[in-house]
Amino acid sequence: MGAVVVALAVVVVSWLWAALVHLVWRPYAVARAFARQGVRGPAYRFFVGNNEEAKAMRAATSGETLDLRSHDFIPRVLPHCRKWMSHYGKVFLSWTGSTPTLFVGDYDMVKRILSDRAGLYGKTDPGPDIMALLGMGLVFNEGDDWARHRRVVHPAFAMDKLKMMTGAMAACAGEVIRAWEARATAATSGEVTVEVGQLFTELTADVISHTAFGSSYRQGKDVFLAQRELQFIAFASINNVRIPGTQYAPTKANVRRWQLERKVRGTLMAIIDERLAAAKEARGYGTDLLGLMLEANSDSAAAATAGGDHRRIMNMDEIIDECKTFFFAGHDTTSHLLTWAMFLLGTHPEWQKRLREEVLRECGGTEAPLHGDALNKLKLVTMVLYETLRLYGAVTMIGRRAMADADLCGVKVPKGTVLLIPIAMLHRDEEVWGADAGEFNPLRFRDGVGRAAAHPSALLSFSVGPRSCIGQDFAMLEAKATLAMILRRFAFEVAPEYVHAPADFLTLRPMQGLPVMLKLLDP
Repeated sequence: MGAVVVALAVVVVSWLWAALVHLVWRPYAVARAFARQGVRGPAYRFFVGNNEEAKAMRAATSGETLDLRSHDFIPRVLPHCRKWMSHYGKVFLSWTGSTPTLFVGDYDMVKRILSDRAGLYGKTDPGPDIMALLGMGLVFNEGDDWARHRRVVHPAFAMDKLKMMTGAMAACAGEVIRAWEARATAATSGEVTVEVGQLFTELTADVISHTAFGSSYRQGKDVFLAQRELQFIAFASINNVRIPGTQYAPTKANVRRWQLERKVRGTLMAIIDERLAAAKEARGYGTDLLGLMLEANSDSAAAATAGGDHRRIMNMDEIIDECKTFFFAGHDTTSHLLTWAMFLLGTHPEWQKRLREEVLRECGGTEAPLHGDALNKLKLVTMVLYETLRLYGAVTMIGRRAMADADLCGVKVPKGTVLLIPIAMLHRDEEVWGADAGEFNPLRFRDGVGRAAAHPSALLSFSVGPRSCIGQDFAMLEAKATLAMILRRFAFEVAPEYVHAPADFLTLRPMQGLPVMLKLLDP
């Protein structure tokens, strides 16, 4: 009995010592090491780090609104970043629980992190809530798994394949626009007010349903609604201290997440099974994104069988995870790009007029069909979309983790440190973007993205380097097609009841939607 007590005491003491090292000694040592290098930040608080401070600052600014001509939403959305950066500089240390978190507001450091090919700066652990939303696809995979997924998925995003999807994109947008036309025609004034944010969300979900899964929004609605709820579950937990094992506890949030995960998987599995059955009957996999991915995977499987290398193949769970990524990333970020582009054009009528003239010149009138080659000639539209991404990019911050001790442009970063890149703040850096960094000026992109700022990789909305977004051409093509169709039929302005209060729910959106007054143009 005595031996058992002694053994138990040893275990308890060992556990307490490990906890003391992790929660007290290491944070102190890491903070001291960074301070010796001139990198400081808010003081570490036992166990919770700076999470509670950040949450309190966000809550304090959540009721603030902006003037329509102001694009500086940082004090509203990232007040803690603004405060700490003003006190400690562009590079500072904070704490997510007991994890050291280095805010990297220096473009040279950002380039070093994002251009890494050696696996030194890996993706951060997204946690179970975000994993349920996006799956373990290209977004979070690392090393050989990432390369294997990229090899299978990449053919689906080749430009020649995307151009073939322009018709489906235009057809989906056409349904929405015809509904607007009917409402405007019925109105005596020829004008109608529409909340475009939710409509763009449904439109882009319809587009990704058609182009990725060969189905309609109604058929993919279960996935859409489930992922929407998963997104809010993930956002609600984003600043919580993560305690190991709690993701398995049958809490209300966890039970709901498990239910939604099963619904998403079941819906996607049914779609995939139909494709596999069609392929067995020699009808092919289809020409949409899912079909192209399944075909590429089948080709990899054949090559693996011939060469004995089965590491090239994606299994069914991995295909489902990529489908989750397709569906969420393929509609959520694009819907916000369209929403904010409408806001900017609705508050800058001179630019709206210039874009309309370009669209009519390059794409023809309302009856002319849209095609990819014409959309690629829309230089002004492209410039406005890039400026929209700069000022109102869907993702305000991205993270990486030091997988080993690293030297980051002269700053020694210990293994396990999280590196946060505040994209929204970098996009407003006057040293890089000029004195007008806070203003809407699409002409800064007249010579292309690489020459828009003092740093060639300054626009980070799609990231840069080997892990840049594989779907960026898809998003830009869809946004061009939708905007072109709207500009041909309507003049618009932001409605008086609009409240300018950008909010970050994993992606940036207007807090209360975007009501827009549409005026039907003469045919």
